[in-house]
Amino acid sequence: MPPVKLRPDLFPRERREIIPRLVLPALVALLFAGTMSPADEMKSTFLAGNSRIDVALENVPPQFAAQNFMEWIHWASDSVITYYGKFPVPHLSLRISLFDGKGVRNGQTFGGDQGGRIFIHAGRDSNEHDLAADWMLTHEMIHLAFPSVADEHHWIEEGLATYVEPIARVRAGHLAVTRMWSDFARDLPQGLPGKGDRGLDHTHTWGRTYWGGALFCFLADIEIHRRTQNQKGLEDALRGILNAGGDIRDEWDLVKTLKIGDDATGVAVLVPLYNQMKDQPYDPDLTALWKDLGIERAGDTVRFIDTAPLARTRKAITYGAQSAGDSRGMAAPNVSVFAGRTARNVP
Repeated sequence: MPPVKLRPDLFPRERREIIPRLVLPALVALLFAGTMSPADEMKSTFLAGNSRIDVALENVPPQFAAQNFMEWIHWASDSVITYYGKFPVPHLSLRISLFDGKGVRNGQTFGGDQGGRIFIHAGRDSNEHDLAADWMLTHEMIHLAFPSVADEHHWIEEGLATYVEPIARVRAGHLAVTRMWSDFARDLPQGLPGKGDRGLDHTHTWGRTYWGGALFCFLADIEIHRRTQNQKGLEDALRGILNAGGDIRDEWDLVKTLKIGDDATGVAVLVPLYNQMKDQPYDPDLTALWKDLGIERAGDTVRFIDTAPLARTRKAITYGAQSAGDSRGMAAPNVSVFAGRTARNVP
């Protein structure tokens, strides 16, 4: 869903106590013990790297077990930190509205002066497997890591979150690599230009917004790796933008933003590619790219051909530029730490 700027005064600050260095698995029950309010709301706070995440669960039934939901948040924040090197904003307010049933729906991300806010719906009957399969919370957290841009560039906000989300989850050990590439091979063609296409800035269909934006990121990632002999990738450009202050709290000019990304990698890829795709139907040969990357579809999965010309690039995109020769991947450190407990009565 689109990231939106939000007035921080709409959400008054609440008093929090932070107790450092408590570990997630052993403390989920403690964190939520006694936090049921008359309005059926649970609250807690945990640390993700150096950032604070305040969590509120709405519509909580009696005897509700929150552990699976807190692990879900932990997995998503770990994935984002693994890809970006840090959590994108110093503070996140995460509000989860529970509904009857299973699954995750309707995420929205907002920016404010202090950080970000995410609103998302989840089924109260979701088990660990249901939540582990979710991509939406990670997608929404990735929105925090890019500045707000003008409406005609909405494709970069959604496309970036669509592309980075599965890569971040793979690197954190929360998604199978075959699933990631199988989904890319199936879904990226939805981002190709169709009849009457006028470029990403002017053709605002669902396919071109989400998957056209993801296609831009995919092509940029390949080219950055090619130009740097797999020493850098799209994550280096995005980290450069984030480290320069480009997160959801501010609105930036897109060309300025992409130029900062190019400076971070040392190669001019993002701005020239944007100029190719912004107002004309740029149509790459995806079939040839899959072959060069060594990705061969096999039913609902893929096979990897390590003798393909861009096999090392495929590995670098998957696991990071510094691990291009290692197809096993790397497990993410356990970087999210739970801390503190709060509860309040909601009128």
